[in-house]
Amino acid sequence: MTRYLVTGAAGMLGQDLQRALGGRAVTALTRADLDVTDQAAVTDAVAGHDVVVNAAAYTKVDDAESHEDAAFAVNARGAAVLATATAAAGARLVQVSTDYVFDGTGTAPYAEDEPTRPLGAYGRTKAAGEGAVRTIAPDSSYIVRTAWLYGAGGPNFAKTMVRLAASHDTVSVVTDQVGQPTWTADLAAQIVALLDSGAPAGVYHGTNGGQASWYDFTRAIFDEVGLDPERVLPTDSSAFVRPAPRPAYSVLGHEAWGRAGLPPMRDWREALHAAVAAGVLSA
Repeated sequence: MTRYLVTGAAGMLGQDLQRALGGRAVTALTRADLDVTDQAAVTDAVAGHDVVVNAAAYTKVDDAESHEDAAFAVNARGAAVLATATAAAGARLVQVSTDYVFDGTGTAPYAEDEPTRPLGAYGRTKAAGEGAVRTIAPDSSYIVRTAWLYGAGGPNFAKTMVRLAASHDTVSVVTDQVGQPTWTADLAAQIVALLDSGAPAGVYHGTNGGQASWYDFTRAIFDEVGLDPERVLPTDSSAFVRPAPRPAYSVLGHEAWGRAGLPPMRDWREALHAAVAAGVLSA
């Protein structure tokens, strides 16, 4: 029997991973349960497990600019600690990473083997985590990059837009940042499919297909939950100056899935429709 360990289990993805692994032997550990930077604690936690999915992360992108050491501890050192423990135990590791490892200057989907060039602290720490995993556990690890996550289990952009619609006649959303809205339930299912397939170790891009700007995504959200999409107004990033730079183009390519004999994730619009039908979002 395969035994699974999920770190960051209280997060949005962590919760959906537990649902996707329903009926299997799963240990789910939250940040309060396990400090992923503590090698002894992690070694003890990993013992007896065959697969570890690391969904623990420091995800406060803006705060990371002034607290890079704290972000590095979780995103880089934590990944290295888990890679060391899983390699020693003979377990497989899934390290969840991000589109922020790229600088966003591309004009075509980023390939899995594209060199990383992070713009800010969050991206630097996640890229460092990827590097540690590749160095320590090159043959027993998957790096799954994702982006623009929304889901039932936590705060996210999609929920924020629906909430704002209740108190604002209009919402202004940027058109100059393009990426792939991704439902955490789809990502969790894809990670489980990857593990079940016995696919080769390496980098995989776990995002829903297609592409959209935040403006496009918000209009689609409004449409799906029965709000008037014309209430969504276009603007650009100059209207929302924040501490951390955002990649302007975060579209990830999915070629690795085909090489592994697996289908990529469905289109983001189809996923959004399913998410609303499942009650993830409602007006």
